[in-house]
Amino acid sequence: MLQSIRNGSKSWAAKIIIGVMVAAMALFGVESLFSVFGKDPDEAASVNGETITRQQVELEVQRTMRSGQVPSEQESALRNDMLNQLITQRLLTQYAEDGQFKISDDQLDQLIVSLDEFKDQEGNFSAELFRNRLGSAGYTPLAFRNELRADIMRRQLQQGLALSDFTLEAEQQRLAELQRQARSFRYATLTPDNTAIDVSVSPDDVTAYYEANTERFKRPEQVRVNYIVLDRQTMADEADVSEDELRQAWREQSDNADRRISHIMIGFGDERSREEADAVADKALDDLNGGESFADTAARYSDDTASAENGGDLGEISRGFFGESFDDAAFSLSQGDVSNPVEMDGALHIIKVTDINRPPFEQQRDKLRQMIASRQVDGEFNERAQLLIDESFAADDLQGVAEDIGATVENSDWLARDGGKGVLSEPGVMDKAFSNDVLEDGYNSDVIELDEDRRLVLRVAEHREATTLALDEVRDDVEQLVQARQQKEALTQRAKTLIGNLKADENAAESTDLQWQQASDVSRQADTSVAREVVDAAFRMPGPEEGQSTYAHVAMPSGVAIIALDRVSQGEPNAEVEGFVAQMTEQLRGQAVIQGLIDYLHEEATIETDS
Repeated sequence: MLQSIRNGSKSWAAKIIIGVMVAAMALFGVESLFSVFGKDPDEAASVNGETITRQQVELEVQRTMRSGQVPSEQESALRNDMLNQLITQRLLTQYAEDGQFKISDDQLDQLIVSLDEFKDQEGNFSAELFRNRLGSAGYTPLAFRNELRADIMRRQLQQGLALSDFTLEAEQQRLAELQRQARSFRYATLTPDNTAIDVSVSPDDVTAYYEANTERFKRPEQVRVNYIVLDRQTMADEADVSEDELRQAWREQSDNADRRISHIMIGFGDERSREEADAVADKALDDLNGGESFADTAARYSDDTASAENGGDLGEISRGFFGESFDDAAFSLSQGDVSNPVEMDGALHIIKVTDINRPPFEQQRDKLRQMIASRQVDGEFNERAQLLIDESFAADDLQGVAEDIGATVENSDWLARDGGKGVLSEPGVMDKAFSNDVLEDGYNSDVIELDEDRRLVLRVAEHREATTLALDEVRDDVEQLVQARQQKEALTQRAKTLIGNLKADENAAESTDLQWQQASDVSRQADTSVAREVVDAAFRMPGPEEGQSTYAHVAMPSGVAIIALDRVSQGEPNAEVEGFVAQMTEQLRGQAVIQGLIDYLHEEATIETDS
């Protein structure tokens, strides 16, 4: 409901409201929003003397965690982010209040009554619906109004700031010119292979790099786990399914398959008695049995003139479409068969099945086998799943449990909290591995339901704390990193030397061993084979004088590229692209102004946190 409130009002208040409603209901119940919040004086932060409670922060954290957008191991960092967001909101609200930003009660009322969530079926605002929907989520109308009022004030402030900044016409014209600009350039890539650069990594270089970059060589906390997976599909793959069972399943499937139907409808009641309808139906059946086509017979006898014009065709139907008596007849026929008259809704219907929507048996064989096998092992799977729950709860290892349920104990490599692979990467699995019961107390995990077909239980086999790896453990890696850095530095220096020579003598470009590649009339967003690093660098370079070139170098993944910019040309105007760029520029400038205010408010405010 409140997501739509946000969309309807274009207000950031909905984010606050949704978070408070959903998380509070889930964590504490309806009454908690008032009984807990009103009585708990603990502060998470104080902003110019105004309190932000720990409960406010926790509700925002839990709302985000429940959305599944943030991994559980990032909960602590998320808590800090949420606190910072609430502090920023409080600063903006205070600034708006000091600036006399206001929204009247009438304006607030008009906004609320316009929201579809509070309108009845006739489209009118319902005060009862308003109270009930907010009350069911543990939110009072007054609290809702206060949150909405504060958010609108913040929005007014930010919109006013964003609109106060603008781009001059000359600036927009210059931006358009830059946007449509095209550049022609040459480039050559220097690599260790084509420059014969040789670097020598000394032990002192390795030690110095390691000591300056110890953060790069930290190993996270890790575990090795033993685990059992009970998989219904694996059991089904081992089941024995006969050819007769496959054929029978296909026939059953065909009996219920959607089918295309034609009919002849003969009504009775006001204009025709039941006996007369029976006589007409018998005559229609005699004509069909005599060889007349169904389409001609329908055109002659059917009271359903719309379908009769199409040979009696009703289209494709599923079971339940027309009713039980119609279904009983239609779904008992084979393709091409015609039924006896079926009474339904004051009419007799002669039904013909013109097509059955069923794939051929061979095409369905594998799918049918899987369906039958899964059905066969359902009972055994449920029994094994329950046995897995019962035995793994108290077992000192997993081997005996695996033997009892006919499974195998699998072993993992070393894994961090976010490093699971295969089934161990599925949601919640590594959380269990690092839970107190499993990691610290040494118990088997609870049985984890991965999906309706798979169950998993795990046990930590080994555990090692986070640590900084010793230099001897990572020496080879460090040497490679140092070598790569020294090669890049040597290539950069070589590029600078070559560029210096080229600037001193334009003709030197012809005498160098550089393997130049040509790029002509490349635009900023061109779909080109030229590396993006080269294109971006070319557009940062100053334009050359007529008949000359400018030079620059840029780091590449494989080395360093030298760029010779030969020509800058003005491309064709594109109103759509240029309009989009101008719009984005306005938005970015507006965001920069708002961020500047936020930074200023943080610098000037008295903010105290409990950390």
